[in-house]
Amino acid sequence: MNPGILYAFCAYVIWGMFPIYFKSLQEIPPLEVLMYRMVWALAFLAIVLSVRRQWAWLGPAMRQPKILFGFTASALLLSSNWFLYIWSVNQDRVVDASLGYFMTPLVNVLLGSLILGERLRRLQWAAVAMAAIGVLWLTWQSGHPPWISLLLGITFGMYGLLRKTASLGTLEGLSLETLLLFPLAAIALTFMTVNGAHGFADASWTTKILMMLSGPITAIPLLLFASGARLVPLSTMGLLQYITPSLQLIAGIWLYHEPFGGARLIGFVAIWIALALYSIDGLWTTYGKSKKVIVK
Repeated sequence: MNPGILYAFCAYVIWGMFPIYFKSLQEIPPLEVLMYRMVWALAFLAIVLSVRRQWAWLGPAMRQPKILFGFTASALLLSSNWFLYIWSVNQDRVVDASLGYFMTPLVNVLLGSLILGERLRRLQWAAVAMAAIGVLWLTWQSGHPPWISLLLGITFGMYGLLRKTASLGTLEGLSLETLLLFPLAAIALTFMTVNGAHGFADASWTTKILMMLSGPITAIPLLLFASGARLVPLSTMGLLQYITPSLQLIAGIWLYHEPFGGARLIGFVAIWIALALYSIDGLWTTYGKSKKVIVK
């Protein structure tokens, strides 16, 4: 088996188990969890960079305003996505969060068309239209748009767009993002401590250890994903990415007993049909063209 498939599979499974991890941190407010996640992720990444002796990129990157501006924007998008996801899990909205990550590939297609000028193929347009129908249905049934799902999909889609056009690799880019976010996290944690709102200090030792593990838990799946992406065709990665929201959806329904049925199910089915169309288009584009080349 291509080892890249194993790397990508492990990354997506770890991400899919995130609801269980963040549920275990409910003693600590979501904003504080986010701040500590930035701190411990930076500490872990610094260790990885030191072991690999991979610091040479940092000096040139810090002297280029274009790189700093781009990664500041991506860091803010990533932190917004992280906070909203942590909040969603703590508010028993895991199913809504899973829908956001089901929608992300379709958001990526739409952003590619609107911002990068990419021309959408017929099946891609059909997928986007079907997803829009699903969102409209959920909006009509609930009386308001599925804001959590939309914001998670849009922030992660925009983050992916910025990283796609970035000049740094996955490890370097994530390290720079966490480095840029570190001052914000340090100031916020200091403010919380001074005002007596420091959940980490009052949490159980189990929670403290789990919080300190947020560094490797954040970085390892990203590194696995990057390794897998280099070894696996894009169409295969596109199919594997549905592992994450599927596991999150299962956790929301079976572990945390969140409501799922009737009108809500219809909205999800519309999104799943859209994803099926998107996947078929990707497979046809990749393997259909390769067969034509072989025949010629």
